[in-house]
Amino acid sequence: MKRTHINSYLAVALTAFLMVSCSKILEEQPRHIYEPGFFRTEKGVYGGLTSMYAHLRWIYGQPYYYNTLETGTDEYTYGQSADGNFLVMDISGQGEITPADSRSDAIWGVAFNNINTASGIIENAEEVGTFPASLIAEARFFRAFDYFLLVRTFGGVPLDLGSGELRFNSSASTTSVRNTVPEVYTKAIFPDLRIAVEELPIEGRVTGGATRTLARLYLAKAYLTYAWWLENPNNIPTYPEVSHVDPDGHDAQWYFQQAYDIATQAIDDPGPFGLEETFYDLHLGGNDRNKEMLLYADHTQDSEFYNGTCINCFAGTDPGGNAAAWMVTWNYTEIRSAANPDGSEGVSSVQREAAQALGRPWTRMAPTIGAITNTFADKTLDARYDGTFATVYRGNWPKGGIPNEVLYNANELPISPDDAVLTFLDDESLADDISYPSGANFSNKAYPGVGAGVLPGRPDFVISPRGISRRVYPGLWKIGTYRTDNGAGLGQPNANLTRPFKIAKFSELYFVAAEAAVKGASTLAGKSARELINVIRARAGKWRWHNNGNVEKIADNSAALIAATPSTINIDYILAERSREYFGEGYRWFDLVRTQKWNELAGSYEICGSNFGDHTPQTITRSIQPYHYLRPIPRGQIDAMEMSEAEKVAYQNPGY
Repeated sequence: MKRTHINSYLAVALTAFLMVSCSKILEEQPRHIYEPGFFRTEKGVYGGLTSMYAHLRWIYGQPYYYNTLETGTDEYTYGQSADGNFLVMDISGQGEITPADSRSDAIWGVAFNNINTASGIIENAEEVGTFPASLIAEARFFRAFDYFLLVRTFGGVPLDLGSGELRFNSSASTTSVRNTVPEVYTKAIFPDLRIAVEELPIEGRVTGGATRTLARLYLAKAYLTYAWWLENPNNIPTYPEVSHVDPDGHDAQWYFQQAYDIATQAIDDPGPFGLEETFYDLHLGGNDRNKEMLLYADHTQDSEFYNGTCINCFAGTDPGGNAAAWMVTWNYTEIRSAANPDGSEGVSSVQREAAQALGRPWTRMAPTIGAITNTFADKTLDARYDGTFATVYRGNWPKGGIPNEVLYNANELPISPDDAVLTFLDDESLADDISYPSGANFSNKAYPGVGAGVLPGRPDFVISPRGISRRVYPGLWKIGTYRTDNGAGLGQPNANLTRPFKIAKFSELYFVAAEAAVKGASTLAGKSARELINVIRARAGKWRWHNNGNVEKIADNSAALIAATPSTINIDYILAERSREYFGEGYRWFDLVRTQKWNELAGSYEICGSNFGDHTPQTITRSIQPYHYLRPIPRGQIDAMEMSEAEKVAYQNPGY
């Protein structure tokens, strides 16, 4: 019998949830452990189902797992304050990824505990026979969701947790056998998602609940990913070793077509979902539960219990918290202006604040220069750069109790609260005119503190795109802090974020269908790859607010962006558009691995060094090997299994 040891900490610590009457809100009740009989009761089914939404918090927004999805790609590298968790993921000579430090351990136990809960609901609720099919379909969706996450990360994983394949296991198991990638897809992911598509409601049972549209998105994504796996264009090895042949007899093209068909069905039959009017509104704090969101890991400022971790204390990296934004936030609090016109008496003019453009700085991850200059080359027509990054840091010193009405900044010019103190320029057109200091400060003056440059006549310090470094770089506005309880002060910038972390969006249906079309799927009228991508690009051209200018901007550049789309688009263009749309949201590693473009697009990058005043780009080469396309099975899993050393070695992914 195949058995696997799955850590039991989540079953003990994770909060179970209960639905109350006809409420659309999930209510939580702690529960120590699930028993088989529990899932034969109404309370048990609802409790198990809603715990599945809670488990998303343990994955999405978890900062070290977030790092594994971004660091080492063409979007992010390690920042100045990176520890070993971040250094090794860059694969650039800063250490080796090992089973003990890959940090993909963040999903192993969480996902398998949830899979087992889902299996308990499915088999016991079906046995009772009185529960609506839509409820069981929610469990099927989440079981497939977790298996899809696992198979893309580790390769083949166990379908048998101790009691048989896809059976609920109620006792600890200490041995394991991994299934192959085709088995995970064809026995678990596809069947569960197909049923979920048929049985899930058009509108969610609860706010943010699973729907038919969500299931269609994941079925289309699974078909697309498996099609690439079957095709295997760069001969990337898989594990456990198996030929890239579908046991059901279909080829890659069949699956690409299925991905296209399912995605376009969802686009034509969206239910209550659709695209937000502007990219800015999609990511504006307070609007996270919008019509484009199909799934998110929910948090709330209103209740510590429902938030999943403390609201007003430093929660650090506690399980269930959302601290991903901290990792990509540099220490802007080191910016200095002057209290006096002669540049004396340094003042912290940009203070740590619980605001979307600011928040708690950790400086663990920095965007590459190429991400700023190439991915977001168009910063004028396309609103996505402005809606992604924080590039202007504005004075907020009165909120920190500093009484000065005016401070003195670049060129000894005065600035007032809310004025720009430091600006990351959009391009290199003014680069030759910038006067950078040799270090952190100009001469003996108190500012700028971060080695930013000066342009004639401007009161704000500046850094051009090719001057960003591991220490000073644009922040990631789109996932930043949002709170409504700051009052007139700085609020709670050191507490985990209380806004949801976005997981799945309606917009991705267009990308999945377009990618499948590029890979040869037959298309419908009006839904060629170019036409599908242009729906997204048309939205990207619409502005209602200039985020970094902090002013209203009403503009519609949709026609210009559509016209600029190449007449024939390829996978590289699809990937570039996906990066513009989903930059820093945890999509990138999966995108590069799926298409086997990781080494080609991220094998080298440019960034300036780790010291203030370092504005000389360095080219860094990564050593991305074929075995890196799978993460190692976590060390804790290997150590816990009662198997021979030879069996444990065989269980681990090669290269680790």
